[in-house]
Amino acid sequence: MKIILPVAGKGTRLRPHTHTKAKSLVHVGGKTVLEHIVSRLTVLGADEYIFITDENGQQIEDFMAAKFPELSCSYVVQKERLGPAHAVALASPRIEQGDDVLVVFNDTIFVTDLERIDALCADCDGLIYSKEVEDYQRFGVNVVRGGYIVDMVEKPDTPVSKLAQVGLYYLKDGKGFIDSIEQTISAGETVKGEYYLPAVFMRMIGQGRKFRAPEIDAWLDCGKPETLLESNRYLLRGRHHAHGEVLNSVLIEPVHIEKGAVVRGSIIGPNVSVAAGSVIEESIIKDSIINADSTVRDMVLESSLLGDSVRLIGSPRRMNIGDHSLIEMEG
Repeated sequence: MKIILPVAGKGTRLRPHTHTKAKSLVHVGGKTVLEHIVSRLTVLGADEYIFITDENGQQIEDFMAAKFPELSCSYVVQKERLGPAHAVALASPRIEQGDDVLVVFNDTIFVTDLERIDALCADCDGLIYSKEVEDYQRFGVNVVRGGYIVDMVEKPDTPVSKLAQVGLYYLKDGKGFIDSIEQTISAGETVKGEYYLPAVFMRMIGQGRKFRAPEIDAWLDCGKPETLLESNRYLLRGRHHAHGEVLNSVLIEPVHIEKGAVVRGSIIGPNVSVAAGSVIEESIIKDSIINADSTVRDMVLESSLLGDSVRLIGSPRRMNIGDHSLIEMEG
């Protein structure tokens, strides 16, 4: 198996956190988004991980070498931004006859049993993983009849289906899949100037290929600050890890304090992850993500997302307040 991971993209919805780093290297639930994804893929024993990168590609390469040195990885730079299907097509030189392929986009962390791929795909040509959602108007959806996908509709106005595509795709015939992408590109089948995978899959369905739409257990969006915090809450659920140095502090479960982080005289949690190298002093923090090498002192934070090497220092107040007083300190 070859696994294709398109990790290019500006991550504009996560700015300013993605001005200087790849969006898949933002922390959530005690790890980077990319580490969460790759750690879920290792059970497959893939022959090669093919990363489609941009100008931040060296960051991805360095991260994989440090965290997953045992994996065979290759890197291809996407110089033109012509859409998701175009990004996947750049892996073409690495895909050989007989390869099966898994495509994993990195805006979301998935929760599903990938070891069931062979069983799920026993009577079809591929799997377009899905998740039933109520706000189906925001997504491309799979229309299923008799267990197989018969149509794909982008952002439907009516509930023709609530099975949203989640950016996880398995193809038995990887070379045939790449060939179909190249045919779609040659035919100029674009949406607003970009090439998308639904047009490729519908071409393949028209040629007689069959796809199923298995549902994943959880779909964790990491593309925006608010959804990143939601995903942080989900990933910390039932976990409580304090690997760093915690002194004279109260930890309200669940929290994740990485090794190398220091917490002094603070109240941390619930739903807080603190990355290595960060120092938290005399602060109260809940429902937040603190990335690496940051300093927070004398602050009260809630629903906050701090990037790498941030210095956030407040000022303690001394007060002498009499009976029946009302003091409101907003902002």
